Amino acid sequence: MDITRAKIRDLRAALDSKQIGAAELCDEYLKRIDQKDGEVKAFITVTREKAAEQAAAAQKLIDAGKATALTGIPIAVKDNICIDGVKTTCASRMLENFIPPYNATVIDKLNAEGYVLLGRTSMDEFAMGGSTQTSAFAKTTNPYNTECVPGGSSGGSAAAVSASLAPVSLGSDTGGSIRQPSSFCGVTGIKPTYGRVSRYGLVAFASSLDQIGPIANDARDCAIMLNAICGHDPHDATSARVNVPDFTEKLGQSVKGMKIAMPKEFYSDDIDDDVKQAVVNAAKSLEAQGAQLIDCSIPGLKYAIPAYYLIACAEAASNLSRFDGIKYGFRGEGRTFDELIRDSRSRGFGEEVKRRILLGNYALSSGYYDAYYKKALALKQEIIKEYNDIFDIADVILTPTAPTPAYKIGAQDNDPVKMYLADICTVTVNIASLPGINTTCGYTESGLPIGMSVIGRRFDEATILQCADAFEQGFTPVAPQI
Repeated sequence: MDITRAKIRDLRAALDSKQIGAAELCDEYLKRIDQKDGEVKAFITVTREKAAEQAAAAQKLIDAGKATALTGIPIAVKDNICIDGVKTTCASRMLENFIPPYNATVIDKLNAEGYVLLGRTSMDEFAMGGSTQTSAFAKTTNPYNTECVPGGSSGGSAAAVSASLAPVSLGSDTGGSIRQPSSFCGVTGIKPTYGRVSRYGLVAFASSLDQIGPIANDARDCAIMLNAICGHDPHDATSARVNVPDFTEKLGQSVKGMKIAMPKEFYSDDIDDDVKQAVVNAAKSLEAQGAQLIDCSIPGLKYAIPAYYLIACAEAASNLSRFDGIKYGFRGEGRTFDELIRDSRSRGFGEEVKRRILLGNYALSSGYYDAYYKKALALKQEIIKEYNDIFDIADVILTPTAPTPAYKIGAQDNDPVKMYLADICTVTVNIASLPGINTTCGYTESGLPIGMSVIGRRFDEATILQCADAFEQGFTPVAPQI
């Protein structure tokens, strides 16, 4: 079976009609990982034995006529989502040998579906970065050009789908970490509304911003994944008590009459011309289908980066304080308690993680809390208000996903602020707890993908999926030559 750019629904049909068995399908992906991942480096851990066991169990469900949408479907999972008995490193020396004794809730949900785990994908260390080059174990490359970054922090998850090493993957998104790598790698990724998917078992970066979501080959596969992983979870106090719709219900419906807002700040001179043109062309394509384009403004966008990094780093400093070399994780050396903690954290964390811990502790320190962190929270409320004002006149918002296509590996290594500024198109969605989806809308002259983001009202993933799907039906993607 040709698994190149295979869709979940095609694999489902092949499994149910016995054109291929679950074990055979799993082996096809494992063979491709063996052939291609040395170049892409999407995986930190490949779970061959577990995959074989799960494929055998899935086949029994299929043979008994009890298969669901994801039964026997191979899936890759970002290495910050806990899986019982499977090493979960967060791409950090600090957790190099950590094996969780429990499953994240999303993994329990996938187990109930009978999925097959291919392995753990690489990421920026503790999800802090936009390139997957801060990983301590696998610095992932972009399948469209292996000299370029795949984006981050879910770069391994996006690259795995892009290179057909997995038909679908799970990532996490704190400030664009699903959408930006999906843009760079030419795949579709959705960040659900905050609280839509349980965070229980997700190793925390910034607890008020983190959200798990799927990366796949198109919006339809993302909708299938959301049907499986969404829902209230009593283990997660931030999990929303809202009904979970069938996210596939609006797929295929016309966008005629849909009002699409295009905030002028997202189309400024800070965005590459080819990126702007591709997104504008996509907007015109949707307009030709009957959608109405609306010009609008988000003045608070100019404050989004400092607000985001103050909030995210403050929460990261708090969350990562548990890694002290004593309870679990990397243990350093020292004759005293203080020396032990200092050595453990100095050697266990990478430079980017330490930079964000320092920034977060500074923002929370006495004398600076009111000046920085408290003002960032006030800006968060202003950004939420500005989005609400737009949704009074529009159904969705269309923006570029990133200001540039994928850049060369090493291009921003010595300028972390430049990397932070590259999040300008994505961070406000997390700040405002909104859902957003990236899909490919064009390519540069050199063949690198360009992504656009569709942003929706809280808990209205169905509409942004509908909009992304409507565009995808008239767009022909180009697969990477890898």
